[in-house]
Amino acid sequence: GIAGRSQVHRETLHRGMAFRAAFRPLRSLRACGARFVSRQHPAALVAVPMVSGGLAASVMMPSHCAESPLVDVSSLMKVARTDDVGLLPQPTNPKYKTALVQIYMATQPFGGSDKSATGHRYDSISIANGMIASGMSCQLLHYVPSEHEEFFKVLEGFDAVVVRCNPGQINTAGGNQMKFDDSMRALQKKGMQVWPSPDVMKNMGAKDALCKIADLAIGLPDTLAYYSADTLAEGFKKTMAFQPRVIKQNRGSSGEGIWIIKLKSGDYCKEYGEASCNDDDVLDMVEANDNHSEEHTVAEFVEFCVRGRNDKSGEWTSKGVGKYLEGGKDAGGQLVDQRFCPRIVEGELRYNCVVDALVGIIHKKPKEGGISAVGGTGSIYTYYGPDEEKFKNLTTNFLEKDLALIMPALGLAAEPVPMWWTTDF
Repeated sequence: GIAGRSQVHRETLHRGMAFRAAFRPLRSLRACGARFVSRQHPAALVAVPMVSGGLAASVMMPSHCAESPLVDVSSLMKVARTDDVGLLPQPTNPKYKTALVQIYMATQPFGGSDKSATGHRYDSISIANGMIASGMSCQLLHYVPSEHEEFFKVLEGFDAVVVRCNPGQINTAGGNQMKFDDSMRALQKKGMQVWPSPDVMKNMGAKDALCKIADLAIGLPDTLAYYSADTLAEGFKKTMAFQPRVIKQNRGSSGEGIWIIKLKSGDYCKEYGEASCNDDDVLDMVEANDNHSEEHTVAEFVEFCVRGRNDKSGEWTSKGVGKYLEGGKDAGGQLVDQRFCPRIVEGELRYNCVVDALVGIIHKKPKEGGISAVGGTGSIYTYYGPDEEKFKNLTTNFLEKDLALIMPALGLAAEPVPMWWTTDF
């Protein structure tokens, strides 16, 4: 994420900030919805009552669509393994018709680590119930790549679409992310609201967002982005000679392809740019997804990043395949190189935000001896309210000083802050 350099970060835990946009706030629904949804409405996304699956399913089945206010989705494959257990009854006269779009990856258990046994994301029912409680209908759909044309034809019947597909999932399921995004943009051009828009998802979710906010208080000025083999080799050799680094691939999640790297010799230059590493300099490396260690030369690491596993890159125990620059910038091929913040051993803070309001803080502390706080690695999570006194300085500075500058810095000045998003310090 984005690592900070201000006094507030020296006084609090920090490693950085990663944007994960869920969906953006309602500005208008077909030019007239802004009056309907106020800032208070996102609160409806949490703590709504559940009902039995039978009741919820009875208003969701395609056979009822002709006599109900719902959009007819009977031409689409039903992927969920249950009849949407826990979903509230849809309103008989919805103010707006919305769809929540997910993606099921058949090659992964449960369809992905973000899914429950139902085939839905863990948060899908709650989000849909929030929409329903606000007077809108919300139908849960799964995007199936082979049904692309029909799927987007059906979506034209809705007033708005909530996209809940993580980066990389559509390609993993056999689809094409760029094709999916272009079709969502086409819906936007017709006046439909899409949350988040492809541009918000791309710009906020991409690791090079760290470079774009490098000059804010929450950034670090020596944060670089690499899009080609030549810039990677030149830039990394220079930064690595200066101090320990964190190298992050753009397309990974849960710490895969995020490397904490140190020179085995510990011999760093005093000033940035004063020296560059040699190809045979040895690196001590830890991958954040599982805290496993590897040892490689600079040349082997660069080769793995560019071309993956081969004779030149040596033997790797990582679960990943490398090739982080594959496809080029437009396809998400990039690496971000930033300073390693040693206080990561104390943990990181995840700020959970609804629009511009902080609703909760999670302190994620790595297990003893580790440096990754990714879930499943033995890290300990402690939950705090938004007004926690021990983090007051960080909270005040972030919300009151930096928040208004983030979207413009990311080239999203015309877009609002997402309706639901998190940032990690």
